[in-house]
Amino acid sequence: MLLKIREKSQGVFAWIILIVICVPFALWGIQNYVGGASEDAIASVGDKEFFQNDVNRAYQQYAQNFAGMNIDENIIRQQALLKLIKDEVLLQRVQEENLVIPDEDAKKFIQSLEYFQLDGKFDKKQYKALLNSQNISSSQFVDRIKKAQVMEQYQRSVLDSSFATQYDIDNFFKIQNQQRDVDYVTVAVKPLTETPDEEAINNFYQKHQDLYQTDEQVSIEYISLSLNDLSKQVAVTDEQLKAFYDEQKELYTTKERRKISHILFSFKKGDDSVVLAKAQAAKKELAAKTFEALAAEVSDDTGTAKNGGDLGLFEVGGLEKSLEDVASTLKLGDVSEPVKSAFGYHLLKVTELVPAETKSFEAAKAEVTTAFQRKEAENTFYEMSEQLASVSYENPDNLTVAADAIGVDVQKSDFFAKDKAEGIASEDAVRAAAFSEDVLAGNNSDAIELGSDKLVVLRMSGHKLASVRLLAEVKEQVTATLLTEKAQQQAADTAAEFKKQLLAGKSIQDLATENTLEVKNIASLTRSNGDLPSQVSQMVFKAAKPVDNKPSILTAELKGGDQYVISINKVTEGVMSESDKKQLELAQKNIAKALGEATFEAVLSSLQANADVEVKQANN
Repeated sequence: MLLKIREKSQGVFAWIILIVICVPFALWGIQNYVGGASEDAIASVGDKEFFQNDVNRAYQQYAQNFAGMNIDENIIRQQALLKLIKDEVLLQRVQEENLVIPDEDAKKFIQSLEYFQLDGKFDKKQYKALLNSQNISSSQFVDRIKKAQVMEQYQRSVLDSSFATQYDIDNFFKIQNQQRDVDYVTVAVKPLTETPDEEAINNFYQKHQDLYQTDEQVSIEYISLSLNDLSKQVAVTDEQLKAFYDEQKELYTTKERRKISHILFSFKKGDDSVVLAKAQAAKKELAAKTFEALAAEVSDDTGTAKNGGDLGLFEVGGLEKSLEDVASTLKLGDVSEPVKSAFGYHLLKVTELVPAETKSFEAAKAEVTTAFQRKEAENTFYEMSEQLASVSYENPDNLTVAADAIGVDVQKSDFFAKDKAEGIASEDAVRAAAFSEDVLAGNNSDAIELGSDKLVVLRMSGHKLASVRLLAEVKEQVTATLLTEKAQQQAADTAAEFKKQLLAGKSIQDLATENTLEVKNIASLTRSNGDLPSQVSQMVFKAAKPVDNKPSILTAELKGGDQYVISINKVTEGVMSESDKKQLELAQKNIAKALGEATFEAVLSSLQANADVEVKQANN
């Protein structure tokens, strides 16, 4: 189905495709280098200005990296703007250095893109149609590709020139495999039962009203186009189904299953005639022994001998032709005469045989009907998809026209929030569209693809802004939060006091004894042994090493507020292990890559620091 959409794409599908085409590299900002606008610019790099439209497009792409995550939209927008600026800084740099990509290289790259291919070959008509549908000339598109490629080339010149010296490798394993001996005590959060006074409750509520807001919610009306629904409307006759069944009979056929075992007599243990004689003699032994027992005793294929010579399921192409010819004709349980291959002589036995079976038309009729109806409905689905996308775009203030055009009903949802919902709004893409600026402004959404066989267009029917709940409704929550925070603070204060005493010279064992705590010891702690929670382990390995036989002391807070008070007593530098040596080439490659990426980021930061960059107004 998606292949047909790619073959004929225009409208909304073409726009999705062109976005993908224009951003095949990490440097995806290149597609925004199109004309200006009458509005005020949000940011500029030299003479290049970025407008709200540019940021909106960049945001839509950048936000896909954080789908399903609860991240503030404004943060993502800010990152998208910074990405645009970085890409423009890099573009201007490569242009200053007069770096170019030959037209021929860009054209070869374009011709390799599957979006412009039919039957695996570049199709000029499809290429022109897709560009025309977006009002982009071939020269403009080639120019965009060349810009993206030269930026990629510049980046690769830095990344690919990076290498790891022996010092880098040794230093990496010195740090990576480092071991630390630690002692620690746990200061647990002790639940409080006291009741905060009314003033404290009210003050906390007033300062943290954002914690007690109702979620912003929307309700939508929507129309959906489903290939499954369309297929059910396709009328069929037995004649059509039988013809389709005959064409697709292999789909309803279960292939023959043959499982075979063998005993190998290798040429390495004698010449041809000697090996053949051994195989023939062994077959005679089968009168008194099982095939499995004999394989374990005499087969030169040590890998299968212990399993009775089992080679698993026989598939054409998996064995030499001489073996396949015999294996495909043996009856269940029969043992072949010695069969010659490049390795020696084999005795073959079929240990499992399930004949091929083709479902009759009557038995497969339900499956055939469904498959036939879906196939027949595909063209209709494509045509109606284009109609839905076009009509809903041309009539952005209602869904009725589009619904009438494709013959479906407008449906409605209950109110739902951004993070989760039921029904149609359980789809991430639907919620993202429902809370988009365009839809909240009262317009229809773009056509949203839900899988490969369903489209939805929606618009807002109701909108409830987030609001602060009354104190009376959340008083219990406020009280619980106050008590929890106080208990956690007490644990943190205790841990800080313990740390102070340890730094003053008290031993952790004496400290534990005085406070009825248990000291836990970990010898040779590594970064990956899991003896400590990961976030605590990271803090331990970031902490300073002991100096002059004095332990390093630190505290670490766990989720829930419990505190670790940790004494780092000894640090042993890491060395390259035997397993590390086996993967040395991969380690060297990864270290070089990390160094290259760090170098490129430094280069980019330096270029940006020296560029004429100005953020002129807030990015909302």
